[in-house]
Amino acid sequence: MSSSTFSRDDSAFRDWSARALRPLAENAAVVLSPVVWAELSQSASRGVELEALIDWLNPRREVFDFAMAKRAGLAHAAYRRAGGARERTLPDFMIGAHAEIGGHRLLTRDPVRYRAYFPTVDIVAPDTHP
Repeated sequence: MSSSTFSRDDSAFRDWSARALRPLAENAAVVLSPVVWAELSQSASRGVELEALIDWLNPRREVFDFAMAKRAGLAHAAYRRAGGARERTLPDFMIGAHAEIGGHRLLTRDPVRYRAYFPTVDIVAPDTHP
């Protein structure tokens, strides 16, 4: 989810995310899709640790359905036709489609592509929520 404006340093983003999540979690449900869970799991050595890490958010888990998959595929195809690089993989588009169809806000450190391919999604990013 790459913008030259923001550092790709995970610890800096982790701190920003925690600060941004607190007020958001107080006003709305935090929703996780299986794709987001898979991405978060990469930073945890065991699922139990990840659950303990995010337990304070009381996240709601939502499935990823076929309508979301279709929207993700169409957005990814448009991205590739526009010359999008191969390193931006389909899971990023699945996350955007889930947010769009589910009517959810999307917290990301890299808002540029989400804004371009999912313009109706309310994006929470370092450039709008420092």
